[in-house]
Amino acid sequence: MSSDPWGRVDETGTVYVRTADGEQVVGSWQAGSPEEALAYFERKYEGLVVEIGLLEKRVKTTDLSAKDAQAAIDHLREQVEAHHAVGDLEALRTRLAELVKTVESRREERRAQRAKQSDEARQAKEDLVVEAEQLAQSDQWRAAGERLRALVDTWKGLPRLDRKSDDELWHRFSHARSAFSKRRKAHFAQLDAQREDARKAKEKLVAEAESLSGSTDWGPTAARYRELMAEWKAAGRAQREHEDDLWNRFRGAQDVFFAARGSAFAERDAEQTENLKLKEELAAEAEKLLPITDLKAARSAFRSINERWEAIGHVPRDARPKVEGRMHTVDRAIQEAEEAEWRRTNPEARARAAGLTGQLQAAVDKLEAGIEQARAQGNTSKAEKLQRELEGRQALLDQALKGLQEFGG
Repeated sequence: MSSDPWGRVDETGTVYVRTADGEQVVGSWQAGSPEEALAYFERKYEGLVVEIGLLEKRVKTTDLSAKDAQAAIDHLREQVEAHHAVGDLEALRTRLAELVKTVESRREERRAQRAKQSDEARQAKEDLVVEAEQLAQSDQWRAAGERLRALVDTWKGLPRLDRKSDDELWHRFSHARSAFSKRRKAHFAQLDAQREDARKAKEKLVAEAESLSGSTDWGPTAARYRELMAEWKAAGRAQREHEDDLWNRFRGAQDVFFAARGSAFAERDAEQTENLKLKEELAAEAEKLLPITDLKAARSAFRSINERWEAIGHVPRDARPKVEGRMHTVDRAIQEAEEAEWRRTNPEARARAAGLTGQLQAAVDKLEAGIEQARAQGNTSKAEKLQRELEGRQALLDQALKGLQEFGG
């Protein structure tokens, strides 16, 4: 018979293991010595020790599921309870019991972690739903659309909840996206309709602008182009693929008209400037007739000057009053000289000569006072105008005085 602290072999070859409940039969050994029998079953015990150690390591260091860990523990426990090994089986039972506690603890930790993750996922999805529902009312179509797409990607990266909760939140999330898409689609459909109306309106404006581009009715046509531009701005924008082409045609038609008008005005201005030069020369020639000493010769000379004047075209509008005023001054001087001549040769005119002289003197005095006042006010233009009129009146006064002397006054 052979034995060690944990087992023995009797005379019949039966192997026993010692436990807290007494000896338990391990098996029968007939193939060799008792020592070999004990060594064999001790090796089986060491095998159990190794397997339990490996399982302990897997439980602590890997993500072995609680179900698989418990199945492995149960399998090892069956082997321990079968008493087919010689060694401290109670120690193995204790280690397996501790391992069960560890697995249960890990199970609870994972259950709590999953609950926490589920709560976090629920909160994250609820936040996504709330934001999506807010974005569904936005008019920032591009930014809101991009943000909603980003929310979908975020949603896909979150863990699923229980079916009921997940379906409810997804329904709200999907409904918000659909509502936004529906509003955006309606907005752009309306925008497309408005742009189509704008295109049609601008087509008409372009057609009219192009029809006016060859007009030489400068004033009314330029005014109409200003109206067309106001109508263009009020029409709104057409589709992008049409807007630039329509604008280029519209602007091109205006450019043709205004370029032609600018050229015509430049020619007109040059012609009128030359006309002004000619009329100023005639005015100077007419002014040389003053004071009038030979009425018949002055009348004939002025008639010739005036005929040449009438043959000349328009002058710049701002220069017209001044140059025409110079001619009018000479014309009035001749007319008044003619009146003085008539009075001189008319016996009945003598009585009126003195009165005329007094009137002319009063007019001269009034003009001189007016000139002084205009100069004092800094109105040079008015002073020059009055000065030219004064020269004419002074000439008339000189003629009247001379006539009065001829009447013997």
